[in-house]
Amino acid sequence: CRNVSANKLELSLSTAIKKADSATMSSEANEHPVSHDHHKQQQLAAMDGPAAVPRPIQIVTATYGEDGKGKFDLDLPALEQLLLNDRIRDHRVAVVSVAGAFRKGKSFLLNYFLRYLACISDTDGGGLAGSCGAEDWLGSSSQPLRGFSWRGGSERDTTGILLWSEPFLVTLAGGEKVAVLLMDTQGAFDSQSTVRDCATVFALSTMLSSVQIYNLSTNIQEDDLQHLQLFTEYGKLAQESLESAGAPFQHLLFLVRDWSYPYEHGFGEEGGRALLEKRLLINDKQHHELQQLRRHIRQCFDDISCFLLPHPGLDVATDPTFDGRLSAIHPQFVAQLRLLVPRLLAPANLVVKRINGADVTCQELLHYFKAYMPIYQGDDLPQPKTMLMATAEANNLAAVAASRTVYTGLMEEVCGGERPYVAPDKLLDEHRRCVDDSLVWFRKLRKMGGPEFSAQYEEQLSLDCDEAFEMYRAHNQSKNVYVGMRTLSVLFSALLLCYFLAGFLDFIGLDPLANLCTWMVWVLIVALITWCYVRHSGNYLDLGHHIDAFANLLWDKIGCPLYVTVTQKAAEQAVGFNMAGRQRQRSSSSSSAVPAVGRPKRD
Repeated sequence: CRNVSANKLELSLSTAIKKADSATMSSEANEHPVSHDHHKQQQLAAMDGPAAVPRPIQIVTATYGEDGKGKFDLDLPALEQLLLNDRIRDHRVAVVSVAGAFRKGKSFLLNYFLRYLACISDTDGGGLAGSCGAEDWLGSSSQPLRGFSWRGGSERDTTGILLWSEPFLVTLAGGEKVAVLLMDTQGAFDSQSTVRDCATVFALSTMLSSVQIYNLSTNIQEDDLQHLQLFTEYGKLAQESLESAGAPFQHLLFLVRDWSYPYEHGFGEEGGRALLEKRLLINDKQHHELQQLRRHIRQCFDDISCFLLPHPGLDVATDPTFDGRLSAIHPQFVAQLRLLVPRLLAPANLVVKRINGADVTCQELLHYFKAYMPIYQGDDLPQPKTMLMATAEANNLAAVAASRTVYTGLMEEVCGGERPYVAPDKLLDEHRRCVDDSLVWFRKLRKMGGPEFSAQYEEQLSLDCDEAFEMYRAHNQSKNVYVGMRTLSVLFSALLLCYFLAGFLDFIGLDPLANLCTWMVWVLIVALITWCYVRHSGNYLDLGHHIDAFANLLWDKIGCPLYVTVTQKAAEQAVGFNMAGRQRQRSSSSSSAVPAVGRPKRD
């Protein structure tokens, strides 16, 4: 009965996985500009090969085009080599990820995770472990920190998503071995990443990890919660497209770095719990928006916790030659680090990855990578926006709505419900005048984003007014008495025509044609009676529309051409008679004038 629900989900994901495979093969055939640091590429290339030492491997690559738009590609061969290894492929997996703003020490922290796992697992991590023991897993105080790429400074160092190349097999209390993967992510809010890029990295790492560490600086602020809401909502949309059930994500840890208020809440887990309860507290005095944000965060995760870390010391922050030696780190930071890492990675505390209530193995995790990536590579998900852009958009949409109301009010005065029928040309002129007035009103309103941003909403206002005008034109046309009686007049005229034609054909002996005309008379009588009933009662409106369409077809194909032909012939004959009368008048005038000129005078 193992993983029944997961197997069902895999069947539902098969189409997405096939698409991911074909997309990966296509991406391998193309060359993309590489956005990584050149020196780092040389280091990783030097370690490639079957005998390479454990190292971070890039599984999600971030590339940026000439327009600055980011694109994320999955390195499927590297991921398959990692997750389909015979040593771990059938073991359950725990994925620990660190995400947050750039240059906040995420990779630095992960390297201490590596030391601990190398000490307690069956893997030494390429010599990362120190002299292992119950309390000294941190190793020698003079040992440099190695593992994930990290450095001091203000520029970003990590791009995309990385995994440690050698998973750690940790033995649980029952004897089962669980594979532990450490995930490093691209820092958010740097000068090259858009909001969509930040949301993609955070959401993807949260969906694929069993523990997401939200790395924060100095405090849990409201904007941190707002960003978390945006990123997790982005991930929820992706999971909804694959019909996943249950809570979207598993364990979230707020890791507050450089906590400077131990007199309010002490360092460690207890102080973090008190701070988290205060920050996520919901009360009636809060605005509805703040309450909704906190409910959203609580509903997204199965478990939420917090840990407060002190500052590691000025030498860590200001010394460019700092290489991670414990001797240069403040003892208070080291003490809390000894508590934090086992709290997450000790065998009794490991959180195994679960999706839809079923545990996930390394082999199955590969399928989820392949299914999730195409969702973020396509255009199915909405484009996330900054708070300024979202506010400017809402502000301009409100201005469009107010200006459209101005247009509607002006048009109601021209051709509203109680107004009489207006000639089509005049109605069009009034429409243009009302559109101009609504645009003037739109430009007067104060809007965020500037003129260039508002230009698209001004165009949208014009399109909305044109769409509304079509309804006003149809409503105005319905007030035309002749148009309203067209069906009646066309059906009645056709009925009389068929009636007299049937009598004439019967008179000359063409009985089959006469019978056909008689049958058409009865059909027209039934249609005429039905149409009158529909117009009077308001029932069977669809049938009435079909009768109107039939009458319009008769008028357009027969009545109107016949009317035009008759009027043209009548006009031509009238012009001919007029010209003939004028010619006769000229002839009579000429004949009467000639004898008068040649008549001789009398004496």
